[in-house]
Amino acid sequence: MNWDDPTDATADEGPAGSAAERLVGSVADGEDQAVEAALRPKDLGEFIGQEKVREQLDLVLRAARARGATADHVLLSGAPGLGKTTLSMIIAAEMGAPIRITSGPAIQHAGDLAAILSSLQEGEVLFLDEIHRMSRPAEEMLYMAMEDFRVDVIVGKGPGATAIPLELPPFTLVGATTRAGLLPPPLRDRFGFTAHMEFYEPAELERVIHRSANLLDVEIDTVGAAEIAGRSRGTPRIANRLLRRVRDYAQVKADGVITREIAEAALKVYEVDARGLDRLDRGVLTALLKLFGGGPVGLSTLAVAVGEERETVEEVAEPFLVREGLLARTPRGRVATPAAWTHLGLTPPRPATAGNGQQDLFGA
Repeated sequence: MNWDDPTDATADEGPAGSAAERLVGSVADGEDQAVEAALRPKDLGEFIGQEKVREQLDLVLRAARARGATADHVLLSGAPGLGKTTLSMIIAAEMGAPIRITSGPAIQHAGDLAAILSSLQEGEVLFLDEIHRMSRPAEEMLYMAMEDFRVDVIVGKGPGATAIPLELPPFTLVGATTRAGLLPPPLRDRFGFTAHMEFYEPAELERVIHRSANLLDVEIDTVGAAEIAGRSRGTPRIANRLLRRVRDYAQVKADGVITREIAEAALKVYEVDARGLDRLDRGVLTALLKLFGGGPVGLSTLAVAVGEERETVEEVAEPFLVREGLLARTPRGRVATPAAWTHLGLTPPRPATAGNGQQDLFGA
């Protein structure tokens, strides 16, 4: 079970609140944070999935321990809920070092960063979530801190300002980002190890669900776990959230044991279908197919048809629909794919033809 703390993840899933209210949203709410703290793996051996990242990170940490040195700075990128915060805590545990957690949006001035860096202990791990959202002055200060373990603190203003060099103890920075492309090259190049977190395969999510069920003292069979895994969008955080909701249903409506039938019935109540689409996702597809014949249609028009804000459709619903191959973004607008028609059980309209049986270039 591997997830991230949502230090500031709402910006990556659309307007505030719109993602957090979704059962299949990858932003964690207060309940998620409390449960995740209890379910997180403590070392790389317990961490499920991300085999390449685990193998590479294990080599980095073992080599650092053998040298008796702090580990290289680590950059973790990937969608929310895949395990970036969990890995940062594992790095600290494997190195036997304390960890300090903060976020890019919380560091608005260079002085904020200087205060954090100057209070670090030797070997401490500093986890900086959403590092791409850090202010530019703080980012420039971080360059020197990562490379030379020192910062220049500016005292005073104007012509009388003085730069006082401040030596820092060796530390390991673990940066996490959902948008690696927004990181400037000078910052990205200062990380000794960079890893991209991939979405999970259903079989990996089944293992996550079984482990979580054991820790939560929930009885679940193999096909029940597979049913939940198939609707979890490749994200452990969502898998664990769905598991808890299915557990509630099983305790109230059944004997507490999660089977395929119980999982299907529970997730039908919560409006999560077999591919992991929820009400918003299906609303977007339904409007696109029934009102606009599958498109192309402009984003603003589609948002009005769904009754949602443009940003909600674009940043909350569309990424998963595109990844699932149900919707395509084109220069002319949004277009539904054949898979979307099949998923909703609808028949695509036949193209208009001219009198000679050939397709009319001006047909709808």
